Amino acid sequence: MAAVTSAAVAIPSFTGLKAAVSARVPAASARVPAAAVPLAPRLAVRASLKDAIGAAAVATAASAVLAGNAMAIEVLLGADGGELVFSPSNFTVSSGEKIVFKNNAGFPHNVVFDEDEVPSGVDATKISMSDEELLNGPGEIYAVTLTEKGTYSFYCSPHQGAGMVGKVTVN
Repeated sequence: MAAVTSAAVAIPSFTGLKAAVSARVPAASARVPAAAVPLAPRLAVRASLKDAIGAAAVATAASAVLAGNAMAIEVLLGADGGELVFSPSNFTVSSGEKIVFKNNAGFPHNVVFDEDEVPSGVDATKISMSDEELLNGPGEIYAVTLTEKGTYSFYCSPHQGAGMVGKVTVN
């Protein structure tokens, strides 16, 4: 698995909040009618909490995006010796991990998911390259992220007859 890096997100501190509130609100031991306590400190506390919760939500979303874009595996299209294969040809990834198919040898290649061998409800055309779309040069890539759990079969349309097929299981 690839390493996931995270972005630094500043979350507001509550240290200044306590001092600001205690300066305006009478001590807990003094009994003061509710009408005598000014409304402003309570509003300030709610606004500060709202800002902190918003910052925490941004941090959580940023972590999810980074984790969702994590590369699980790089699959070579064509072996170093010129064999027309996916390397590896059978592998497992977690849901949401990115699979990068990289042109290596024997190109042109493409990656087409078999519509009859994908999980129910998955549109194979949305995760596949078209039959006409080809990776023609060394190092060219096609990346896909699979989210539905199950087994997906795929092939290279120019070389399917030569046995260039593969299978990925998404957990």
